[in-house]
Amino acid sequence: MKDRKRILITGAAGFLGSHLCDRFVKEDFYVIAMDNLITGRLKNIEHLFPLENFEFYHHDVTKFIHIPGKLDYILHFASPASPIDYLKIPIQTLKVGSLGIHNCLGLAKAKNATLMIASTSEVYGDPQIHPQTEDYWGHVNPIGPRGVYDEAKRFQEAMVMAYHNFHGLETRIVRIFNTYGPRMRLNDGRVLPAFIGQALRGEDLTIFGDGMQTRSFCYVDDLVEGIFRLLHTNYYLPVNIGNPDEITIKDFAEEIIKLTGTSQKIVYRPLPENDPKQRQPDITKARELLGWEPKVSRAEGLKKTLAYFKSLSPDELKEIDHYNFDKYIIK
Repeated sequence: MKDRKRILITGAAGFLGSHLCDRFVKEDFYVIAMDNLITGRLKNIEHLFPLENFEFYHHDVTKFIHIPGKLDYILHFASPASPIDYLKIPIQTLKVGSLGIHNCLGLAKAKNATLMIASTSEVYGDPQIHPQTEDYWGHVNPIGPRGVYDEAKRFQEAMVMAYHNFHGLETRIVRIFNTYGPRMRLNDGRVLPAFIGQALRGEDLTIFGDGMQTRSFCYVDDLVEGIFRLLHTNYYLPVNIGNPDEITIKDFAEEIIKLTGTSQKIVYRPLPENDPKQRQPDITKARELLGWEPKVSRAEGLKKTLAYFKSLSPDELKEIDHYNFDKYIIK
């Protein structure tokens, strides 16, 4: 058998994880995919099952991880990643960012593997500087409703840096800003799939707050390219990967209405507690370090994403609205 590089990807059946599996399989890595399928779907990766350089472990990373043979890289992307998810399973969210990363770091140390974590723009909280640079420490409420996710990711970064500094482990930290594309769940609580789902169902589009808050949306192929490049550097400090093309939520809702050719109204609801008012990455470091910047325009990316959702059958649409939380809820 060819001596391929071997990579473990946790959260592999999720939105981002499945696209990363595709990319590393394409790059001729031996990919070991791991997911406990709380929010992931096997359908996202089932097309890879017949390949001889892919295997799947149905496993919870908060439990001890055993992978036979060598490992060159570990990508820890397992985590609930949307407000609906982490408000429904807050303890599991904290565990995957603490016990999960500890298990992955122990495995990386044992295998002498390079480990990358999926951090997030949420480590900046409701930011007081704009755009957000990697040296900004953030403005986070640790006991607010979003604290379980924000602090889990901040702890992950601290844990990774501790292993890097104390054990000399090769580590990478990617801070991911709003990303979208095929395989998102329509009901995951994030604004882009929420708007598209409402438009496809003929419902009015719901804006929380006055719609003047901003987001910056990066197409998933661009994000994966940035992650791939960062993994192959020796840079261990955080790097923002996202699209700096900022838009207000109100303008974005109007774009979705125009794109879908529907005639829904926009309705307004109260803004949730600690919801960030602005979100825009400063990607100077990614440009200088990786030679990376997003290539896919929002107009092009939205067309691809909408085409994906429109291609699904009614049964498939119901399936991606399904959660597998019940057995994981700890009260």
